[in-house]
Amino acid sequence: MTTLAAFLFVLGVLVFIHELGHFLLARWNGVRVLTFSLGFGPKLLKVQRGDTEYCISAIPLGGYVKMAGENPEDQPTGAGDEFLAKTKWQRFQILIAGPVMNLLLAVVLLSLVLMQGADVLAYLDRPAVVGAVQPGSPAEKAGIQPGDTITHFGTADVTNWEHLDMAVAARPEREVEVTVLRSGREERLKIRPDLTELRTRNNAKFEVGTIGVLPDVYPSVASLQAGSPAEAAGFKPHDVIMAVDGQRMVFRTMVIEAITKKAEQPVVFTIKRDGAEQKITVTPRKEGDTAKVGMYMDEATVSYKPSPIEAVGMSVKRNVEMAGLILGTLKDLVTGEASPKQLMGPVGIAQLSGESAQAGWIALLGLMASISLNLGLLNLMPIPVLDGGHIFIMAIETISRRDFSLQVKEKMLFVGFVLLMTLMATVIYNDLTRIAWIENLMPWR
Repeated sequence: MTTLAAFLFVLGVLVFIHELGHFLLARWNGVRVLTFSLGFGPKLLKVQRGDTEYCISAIPLGGYVKMAGENPEDQPTGAGDEFLAKTKWQRFQILIAGPVMNLLLAVVLLSLVLMQGADVLAYLDRPAVVGAVQPGSPAEKAGIQPGDTITHFGTADVTNWEHLDMAVAARPEREVEVTVLRSGREERLKIRPDLTELRTRNNAKFEVGTIGVLPDVYPSVASLQAGSPAEAAGFKPHDVIMAVDGQRMVFRTMVIEAITKKAEQPVVFTIKRDGAEQKITVTPRKEGDTAKVGMYMDEATVSYKPSPIEAVGMSVKRNVEMAGLILGTLKDLVTGEASPKQLMGPVGIAQLSGESAQAGWIALLGLMASISLNLGLLNLMPIPVLDGGHIFIMAIETISRRDFSLQVKEKMLFVGFVLLMTLMATVIYNDLTRIAWIENLMPWR
């Protein structure tokens, strides 16, 4: 029930804001609105206020605003309050208002999330300097080396580790060109990310790409348990853990994994203290089914707690960056560089909505901001049927200084409908493959 309720809440808010944009600008420009509906299909609840019928319909996968004289087939009378009686500039305002409202909502929601403050891993915002390359990984096969700075991955510009993670995740099993900066010179290499399955707490499956590179960071000692093997061996707070038994350490989870099966066996740590490297040998003691040394570790983080104005500025910057990444991914989907497996439909959104709701309001608002940004950008695409498609047709008419015939527009809308249905079929198929018991019924998977 939590998943369903969260999904209906998320989709309801996003659709309402989108259609509200169309509604407000239609009224502003003197267009008579006949219907404002959340959902499609049979009307479950409806109320008439003036010229407009407000309703909630049975299929909660969108919504619509029906305006008087909106389409030529509606047999417009030429009355001044009909959509097609307005100037192209007025119609443009009405059409673009929906996507713009979604983009503004993304900024507002992310601002609310950012105002709460957080501790984030410091390396995510740093240049993608490779600290370690995992043995046998695509990165090792491609020739990527520790110390390389990754600047481009396929068509994606990489300015930090977060950008790299997103670019790699979108391209599983796709051969792409990666550009690295090595000793002041650019090197271009070919790489094919492996496909890895990530599972959420509710066991939803997502397929992403990985290449096996790790950032140039190290965990450090935060504190020690009194009387622990680590304290007895001579560890001190703020020691930087460079390696365990000669294996380069990047994250604290790697340290835990390195010692967890070595109960009562000497383990050699390479640490850095006051700028100098030294080795410390410690013997983990067995606790239950694992081995521990009694040491708590930290990873470098950055704390922020912005003011409301700072949060809005950060939100705008973040949304602009994310919009660039989303548009780049859409372009790569068309060219085949990115995998269509990354697309998500209503089932996937419902799964994430449920998990975000369980994690709290802040997580749910963050998810809503991301979906709202995607929804706004998608609706601006020049695909007939979508708002951006109608704007595109109107722009061509303006440039050519003549309106297309009804037959031509119908053909354009049919092409847009086919494209949209193909997209919907793809995302629904992706959603179904993320549900384990349904995937088991697909012998080709």
